[in-house]
Amino acid sequence: MSAKAISEQTGKEYLYKFICTSAPVQNRFRYANVTTQTDFQRLALEHPWLLTERLVVKPDQLIKRRGKLGLVGVNLDLNGVKEWLKPRLMKETMVGKAKGVLKNFLIEPFVPHLQEEEFYVCIYAAREGDYVLFHHEGGVDVGDVDSKAQKLLIGVDEKISEDQVKKELLAKAPSDKKSKGLNSCFFPVLVVTKDGVYVLDMAAKIDATADYICKSKWGDVEFPPPFGREAYPEEAYIADLDAKSGASLKLTLLNPRGRIWTMVAGGGASVVYSDTICDLGGVNELANYGEYSGAPSEQQTYDYAKTILSLMTRDKHPDGKVLIIGGSIANFTNVAATFKGIVRAIKDYQGPLKEHEVTIFVRRGGPNYQEGLRVMGEVGKTTGIPIHVFGTETHMTAIVGMALGHRPIPNQPPVAAHTANFLLNSSSSTSTPTSRRKTPSENKASVEGSPVKKVKTGVPVAKASTLFTKHTKALVWGMQTRAVQGMLDFDYVCSRDEPSVSALIYPFTGDHKQKFYWGHKEILIPVYKNMSDAMKKHPDVDVLISFASLRSAFESTMETMQYPQIRTIAIIAEGIPEAHTRKIIKAADEKGVTLIGPATVGGIKPGCFKIGNTGGMLDNILASKLYRPGSVAYVSRSGGMSNELNNIISRTTDGVFEGVAIGGDRYPGSVFTDHVLRYQDTPGVKMIVVLGEIGGTEEYKICQAIKQGRITKPVVCWCIGTCATMFSSEVQFGHAGACANQASETAVAKNKALKEAGAYVPKSFDELGEVIKSVYDDLVSKGVIQPAEEVPPPTVPMDYSWARELGLIRKPASFMTSICDERGQELLYAGMPITEVFKSEIGLGGTLGLLWFQRRLPKYACQFIEMCLMVTADHGPAVSGAHNTIVCARAGKDLISSLTSGLLTIGDRFGGALDAAAKQFSHAFDSGMLPMEFVNKMKKDGKLIMGIGHRVKSVSSIYGSREYTALRLTCGGFTRDEADEFVEIGALNGIFVLGRSMGFIGHYLDQKRLKQGLYRHPWDDISYVLPEHMSI
Repeated sequence: MSAKAISEQTGKEYLYKFICTSAPVQNRFRYANVTTQTDFQRLALEHPWLLTERLVVKPDQLIKRRGKLGLVGVNLDLNGVKEWLKPRLMKETMVGKAKGVLKNFLIEPFVPHLQEEEFYVCIYAAREGDYVLFHHEGGVDVGDVDSKAQKLLIGVDEKISEDQVKKELLAKAPSDKKSKGLNSCFFPVLVVTKDGVYVLDMAAKIDATADYICKSKWGDVEFPPPFGREAYPEEAYIADLDAKSGASLKLTLLNPRGRIWTMVAGGGASVVYSDTICDLGGVNELANYGEYSGAPSEQQTYDYAKTILSLMTRDKHPDGKVLIIGGSIANFTNVAATFKGIVRAIKDYQGPLKEHEVTIFVRRGGPNYQEGLRVMGEVGKTTGIPIHVFGTETHMTAIVGMALGHRPIPNQPPVAAHTANFLLNSSSSTSTPTSRRKTPSENKASVEGSPVKKVKTGVPVAKASTLFTKHTKALVWGMQTRAVQGMLDFDYVCSRDEPSVSALIYPFTGDHKQKFYWGHKEILIPVYKNMSDAMKKHPDVDVLISFASLRSAFESTMETMQYPQIRTIAIIAEGIPEAHTRKIIKAADEKGVTLIGPATVGGIKPGCFKIGNTGGMLDNILASKLYRPGSVAYVSRSGGMSNELNNIISRTTDGVFEGVAIGGDRYPGSVFTDHVLRYQDTPGVKMIVVLGEIGGTEEYKICQAIKQGRITKPVVCWCIGTCATMFSSEVQFGHAGACANQASETAVAKNKALKEAGAYVPKSFDELGEVIKSVYDDLVSKGVIQPAEEVPPPTVPMDYSWARELGLIRKPASFMTSICDERGQELLYAGMPITEVFKSEIGLGGTLGLLWFQRRLPKYACQFIEMCLMVTADHGPAVSGAHNTIVCARAGKDLISSLTSGLLTIGDRFGGALDAAAKQFSHAFDSGMLPMEFVNKMKKDGKLIMGIGHRVKSVSSIYGSREYTALRLTCGGFTRDEADEFVEIGALNGIFVLGRSMGFIGHYLDQKRLKQGLYRHPWDDISYVLPEHMSI
């Protein structure tokens, strides 16, 4: 999410803090905040001007047109402010359709002024630059000021000049006001008097994605909810999870007492489900909006699901409740893994779910979705909760109609093909139905001999009308081996002659080769540290797919555009600051480069090329017939919904010719018309599908092109987000760009305009497939489309790792472990989460008990272990281990080498006799011997007492060791056999090794700190004993 509203107080703080000091701005930082907890006596002490000046008071809760609503108290003293607040503070108020409680107010000095001294200034960002609006009249009765205002566009990376301001903006401003600095400083609603400029009112948004850049300036920013919607702790909890995760987790509570709850995967899909619920009359019962996407882990999905289940089981509803767990067909998210988290949450809440009569409807597709649906169905049977499960054979939003009682629930839904079925081919032949393939090595000569296209600098370059062909070659920025393998498998099943990926670029390692599969064979693809090397060695590459992070995507993309051979760039990262995105777009337009993204999964051209994870796994590629071209081209914002379009189009037509997801950000690198016009000019495309959404005005360009005759092919179009106009308060949907800032940006307005222009517009997303089929059938009947005969694709073996994930194969593990598990969201020590290890304060002894003995030891046993570690930590520099460590340290060796040198001396003669000692003491203890009897017996047998041996000065010397052994046997944590086993395998020696390692490290650090030189043993400490015949 990018542009987010901030309070007026926060906006003015930033304005006053960062505006130039020479600007004639008055009343800087003079405001006070009032809530129910405000002590006015203390407030007056903190802000003495409250007692001496006339005041203005108003609510600061993102409320528009407060003056017209009577929500501004003007020209009051402090007592007048108190009286004005009494009937308003904590009172419920209607603002438009939103009902909310007034709880936060702002007090500022009153500025006496004439009406003609009030002005209006607005600055807002657009794709092409920043617009500055100025109107020489202000006030609550000014009307539609945006349509009246003078407008000045400041292009991306351009500077504003004083002459521009005077000419374009201040032409109608009184001449005596122009000298007050108005020409160089811009404010929202302001007054200009003889004393200077006063900012009266302000509404502002900031780009939240730029937090990592501006954190030092902004500090911790509080983003208040829209008026009429409370800020819930559960929303803050999910927002915190989202901030800590690489996935996307969103939650907005609309009506906590509602009966319809959603848990939807995907930013675009979440909007479609909300639309459908509202279309079917469920707007007043819709409890929440939210989405989870970007491959969240099982633990993250569990945390998200349990939050929703906790909320929906707090208040009962007379009609029971429904939970819709939906989503489009995932591109790369392992559906089974995320469903495991949801299943855990359902099991935890099975009691409350049954008590509240919750019915669950599930529809999902994507990698391993069959296993996910199976697990979800099983938990319904075992818990007794009604759970209805559907896959890709069911239309995405059909479960909404079922949940709301508008359509019957099928008793036995059709069973979709299993994920593993792409291993089998309906054809009897497994060979590729084209000419002989080439491996990368076979084609090397022709690649390196390809000519480099030269482009003159400074001259605008036309963008390519055809982005991808069967011979397109790409570079991949980032070590995304799974995505690359997916591209190669797609290439193979499309019968390409050679892989589409020429090389990878990864700055964090040196140049090397990475192994991948090309059908049945293993191949090597080069990985380069520097982009320049990759470009130089692969001159035939004209596409770059960037998996760079949001922090590095800007720099790497700008670097990419320095190479004229690159004609298309796909930017996958979500959350790139809008200022960076606009600079990328400007550079791309100047160089004739087509951008796809940011915040996208990419695009696909069946039979030719696909970007990264687009289209999902091979089972979906085959099910949606993406291995060969069809007649329908589409463009979408959402990546997940693009895969759903693949499914819909393949079921209603002869398939997809090309599909692009331009991305969900406010400023996508390319817009709808860029691709729609390409499709219009592409002979193979016979009809076009556009899936637009709320926010922006790009869909109107399609309307204009249809009216002007530039687009003549049939266009089926639907804009998602129609539910937004039904909500009482503003909702920011999953995509950053999915927010209407004016009436023309709503989905309803755009759908209406598209229909009037001549596009085929369904009544809802539910009917999109029917309309596509109707238009396609009409084109077939007219002979415009002649469906081709299906040709079976070649088979591609399944990767071992994925086959194991699906449970299709088994293999003995190379290693086994029973003490630690790092695979989940949280590290486990012998099954104990690391957070519990910290909370229980078991210390080092308890941690050792978990990792060495796989059990929680009693407190006294933990303390005894720690005492042993302290006692064995060091025994001076003279012992062999310390001596070796010191010699190595003085020889300039590193810590690990020096420590190892010391540890290698541990054995039966030095420190390593504890295990043998434990055996002797345990045997004596079990035999009922007294310590004296034990010592006498060992002397009589001529045996050393291990561990203390010749150092035994008295019987009492062995009490400590005997008691140590007894502790092992009697602490209650071990059976006798277990204790013997631990002694046998060296656990007690481990205590000595661990403790003495601390001392050895201390000696190493001591020698380095003392800067001791190379050690050479003195001659006089060596007795040279040579054979007599060798003596001199």
